[in-house]
Amino acid sequence: MLNGANPMRVTNILKIHSNQIVQAHTILKSVVHKYADKPVLVLGGRNDTVRKVAEGYGFKKAYTTLDVLAWKPEVWPFHDLTPEERASAKTPISAIFVFHDPRNWSLDIQIVIDLIRARGIIGGRYLDTPPPAEQQPLPHHRSSNGIEASEVPIELVFCNPDLLWKSDFPQPRLGQGAFREAFQAVYKALVGKTYPYVQYGKPTTATYRFAEKVLKDRLEELQGGHVERLPTVYMVGDNPESDIAGANGAGWPSILVRTGVYDPARGPPTHQPTYIADDVEEAVRWAIEREMGRKFQE
Repeated sequence: MLNGANPMRVTNILKIHSNQIVQAHTILKSVVHKYADKPVLVLGGRNDTVRKVAEGYGFKKAYTTLDVLAWKPEVWPFHDLTPEERASAKTPISAIFVFHDPRNWSLDIQIVIDLIRARGIIGGRYLDTPPPAEQQPLPHHRSSNGIEASEVPIELVFCNPDLLWKSDFPQPRLGQGAFREAFQAVYKALVGKTYPYVQYGKPTTATYRFAEKVLKDRLEELQGGHVERLPTVYMVGDNPESDIAGANGAGWPSILVRTGVYDPARGPPTHQPTYIADDVEEAVRWAIEREMGRKFQE
């Protein structure tokens, strides 16, 4: 999932450093300065992994929905914490970051809605509904444990808009984009409108510009000096809606491989790539030959 075990495995095999790897959530390093010392809720992955990644990025007060459940079990009485989950618990929040695909959609949607509607306070009064007639609204709403509600809406950030992704299962699986749609559907049913959010990940321009900066920094490190502009950057991907759309928008040559989400039997891709390859090996070979201006010698 995250900038921990998987990059370490890649590093050992390919001898590359983790700072050369850009995952969907790596771009959150660019917003750490806003929330480094503020409590934030982080979603995705198993147990405590997402918190460790967030802390590695510089978020000093990162909490998970399991922290909230351990602090106040009645928030979601349909989930019993395992000893491992209970051991990874702390307390609640000024922003919500969906790093990776959540493992417990119902729990996470419930807690995200509670936090948003009560401006960061679990167990606090929903501020988008009027208080009971006998209760006078307070100038600064506080919860029963004295935590003061935020005066500004909670920032909600998603890191991957993919509705589907390809696993070993014959059919594509629901991704983080599906979780976002599920959350928005429930929120709209309750409040009457969707909640504003920031979207990162492919095909957003911000993600491709961030990747360009990572590449440029690496090139300058290798060359030992300033690099005026990057050479041609190629995108190899299996999803026309994210990989190819994003590369085309960023001005990169795009190569669509037939080994993932894209199914040629369903017609031409929704976003036209520069080239279509059977697999990654063919894609890389084509890109190198294109740059060299000649074919490889067999």
